[in-house]
Amino acid sequence: MKRALVVVDVQESFRSRPLWESIDKPDIARPVNRLVALAREAGDLVVWILHTAPGSGDVFDPDSGHVRLLAELDGPRPGEPVLRKTSHNAFTTTSLQQLLTEAGVGELWICGIRVEQCVETTTRLGSDLGYRMVLVPEASATNPIGDLSAEEITERTVAVLRDRFARIATVAELAADVAASSA
Repeated sequence: MKRALVVVDVQESFRSRPLWESIDKPDIARPVNRLVALAREAGDLVVWILHTAPGSGDVFDPDSGHVRLLAELDGPRPGEPVLRKTSHNAFTTTSLQQLLTEAGVGELWICGIRVEQCVETTTRLGSDLGYRMVLVPEASATNPIGDLSAEEITERTVAVLRDRFARIATVAELAADVAASSA
């Protein structure tokens, strides 16, 4: 089964907001880069997603200059699509499903910013569309919301997705899977 890594919203827009000070993984680029390197090494497709809000006048408005991948990312190489979405999930307002179908992809590794929002909704929709979803929480980040810490939000997201919508895996587990499949 062909695989793809979908990197959701790991973008400068988030770092440009005051809320960035409370993000649980300000160094999110590091685990995302490890996951990207693993996917590339395995010959998997890497798809980059950016959230946009055209005309909003905020940091997600393309005119703001912030709608770009975090500078520390080992960003797109030739052939790696960068899709811009305007919905919470990466499917509804992009050509992601068509791209994956044309590439024969059946499994998606997913990571990104706002694990409980865009990452979770993309995971749920991908599962509903028939993809085998693998969520990588160590390469995903969020902020506290209300009385919930970022860690509690991630734990809740993992709990509701595990075994119903997605397999939950670490980068090390996926590396072991890739090594075993190529042996």
